[in-house]
Amino acid sequence: WWVYSKPVPADGRELWTLFLQCSCVTALIGGLFYNWMFASLEYSWHLSTALSISFSLLLLLALFLVHPARCVFSMIMPTLGTKQGRKLLLSSCVVIAVVNVTPNITSNIQTILQVIKCICKNSSGSLLNSTALLQAASQEFGAAIQEALYSLTPYKPMNGRFKFSLLQNTSSIYQKMDLAGEKISRDFLSAEVLVKDSVRAGNRLAAGFSMLYLCFESTWYLKNYLANLRFDNFYITKRLERLAVDRKAAHLLVGSSKNLIRPTGLRLSREEGGQCLVQAVLLTVALLLLLLLVAMEHFAFSVADTAVRKAAQFSVVPITLHIKYKAKIDILPSFTKGFGFPSKELQLQDFEQNYHHYLISSSAHCRISPPVPPSPSVLLVVGLLFCILYSTVFLETYARRLCRKIAASFFPSWEEKRVLYLYRKLSRRQKK
Repeated sequence: WWVYSKPVPADGRELWTLFLQCSCVTALIGGLFYNWMFASLEYSWHLSTALSISFSLLLLLALFLVHPARCVFSMIMPTLGTKQGRKLLLSSCVVIAVVNVTPNITSNIQTILQVIKCICKNSSGSLLNSTALLQAASQEFGAAIQEALYSLTPYKPMNGRFKFSLLQNTSSIYQKMDLAGEKISRDFLSAEVLVKDSVRAGNRLAAGFSMLYLCFESTWYLKNYLANLRFDNFYITKRLERLAVDRKAAHLLVGSSKNLIRPTGLRLSREEGGQCLVQAVLLTVALLLLLLLVAMEHFAFSVADTAVRKAAQFSVVPITLHIKYKAKIDILPSFTKGFGFPSKELQLQDFEQNYHHYLISSSAHCRISPPVPPSPSVLLVVGLLFCILYSTVFLETYARRLCRKIAASFFPSWEEKRVLYLYRKLSRRQKK
């Protein structure tokens, strides 16, 4: 670290040491950058390879030749534990959840629609076929009436059967159902593709902006550190303790313990604690939204699984048509009464018949895709990432303290000026 943080190497050995350090760092960062571009942001491997090689070469030149660039790059690492690093991790959580959960939700909804389509198709076909029951009943009933009348009179009665038209061709209805199902499937597929593309584009924009902002934040911190003696200067460092002991003013640090903190201590100031609380609340809101998406996936799977199981258990609905006919015939009753003859009643043969039919709601020939269960690995990964996010909320303060230590190691002469400025400030405060 002493060689890495020096502005200029002292000899050839330090020069080669610095070059080896920068080469190892750029090789590691280049590999991570390629994996990030290809696996997370879903760029093509040609573009990911070209960008990672170009980025690694530029980073190697910047780290090896520019001393402030090494300081800024070193501060980017702890800056990942701040708000910008949380944005990167949060965008990764959103992408993982949406890319893995949305297809399952749409697939389970399509399964529910397939079950509804199967029930409607079989029920309508079975209901249309039930007209054959009425046709058979009308034919037998009409034949029974004709046979009874023919036995009573030598004249053949007219054909008084009821006419029922049986719809045998149901292909048009099935074709309309198939077209409606295909249209719904296409709509769901287009919606799924739109969601994936939108999330992918948003993730790429958010990732690029976050990386640029990380570099900007580190550069901004270094610029303020070198330009403003009051910026982030309220720590009891070892140099300040040595300066106070040398000038026999150690009591200054004891009396200002409420306003100063140690960079290696665990105590947080009131402002730092308030910021941590606000960030934790915002992170909890994002976690609840992602959990709502995961709950929707479980709900869709539960409904689809229940629909598939209940559809297979639908009982056949029996339909029974019971016809009972009993009649008698009076032969010219007004004529016989007018001439004083007794009326004569003829009893026809009773007719009683049962006709059975069954309404079928489901069939084994229906093409129903099985419901897709939620993946527990997605919930596990999102949970682990949110544990890291919650830890960064409280580690952000210590990450900023680490940034100050890095800047102090790269610019020790400027750190001496900052310590002297803080000492004078404490002295003036005590005099007042």
